[in-house]
Amino acid sequence: MSGYVRRPDWLKLSPLDPLVLRPMRRLALDLGLHTVCESARCPNRADCFGRGTAAFMILGDTCTRHCTFCAVKKGCPQDPDPHELEHVAEAISILKLDYVVITSVTRDDLPDGGASHFARTVKAIHDYSRAVAVEVLIPDFGGLQSALECVVAAQPAVLNHNLETVPRLYPEVRPQADYRRSLEVLSRGKLLDDGLLTKSGIMLGLGEARQEVVELMTDLRQAGCDVLTIGQYLPPSLEHHQLVRYVSPEEFVDYRNLGTDMGFASVFSGPLVRSSFHAAETYILTTRKESHSSGR
Repeated sequence: MSGYVRRPDWLKLSPLDPLVLRPMRRLALDLGLHTVCESARCPNRADCFGRGTAAFMILGDTCTRHCTFCAVKKGCPQDPDPHELEHVAEAISILKLDYVVITSVTRDDLPDGGASHFARTVKAIHDYSRAVAVEVLIPDFGGLQSALECVVAAQPAVLNHNLETVPRLYPEVRPQADYRRSLEVLSRGKLLDDGLLTKSGIMLGLGEARQEVVELMTDLRQAGCDVLTIGQYLPPSLEHHQLVRYVSPEEFVDYRNLGTDMGFASVFSGPLVRSSFHAAETYILTTRKESHSSGR
């Protein structure tokens, strides 16, 4: 890997404070849970942990795919922990959350890709409290329709599946994924439950052209996607996919305005925006907009 792109002054990150990180790390360790915040080395994890929230990552911490942008461990995962869903519900109780994001590694080794484990986790949370809104950030389940049906039937508040980047870059960035298959996850989810909020996220700075991003956004709207998040790609290490450029704040504003004009219910676009960052606030804002637009 060659080349180095100097980080601009407007994207300087503060050092992570161990005192802020420690309580959430201890909770996760005590309950045998993983957070995508830690596993993916999210730059916002101190912010989220400091507010007493996190995106819980189920089905272990080892992914069967080898996306070059992602810091999550790759390899042969262990069998899913049957008590994991109970521990997630316990963490929600301890943290007193009323909104939670549940995501996972990709589990191509499982017959249903882990969909039934997702559904049982959502049910466990609802059994704890129906007042807790659950956002599921799911893999593509290999395109298995029955797997998607299983997750949607569990009645999450938001179905999130990230496209991550433009189709031209998939062979480099997401070699085991398929752009059209990912779009179908969102469109089929909407067909299964037209009242379900659907959401997707992408990264910029991987070498995409503006027109490619516009075409991706158009594809998402045609798939019925309601919410779009757009953030800056930050390589987790020198071993990951090379950063091509830092995208200016003005460009993020431009994409936000474009997405609004296209008809997305909400577009959150900025250098440090991530799919699950401030997800509760995103959900509240989007549902308020939709209620207002429908006259309710």
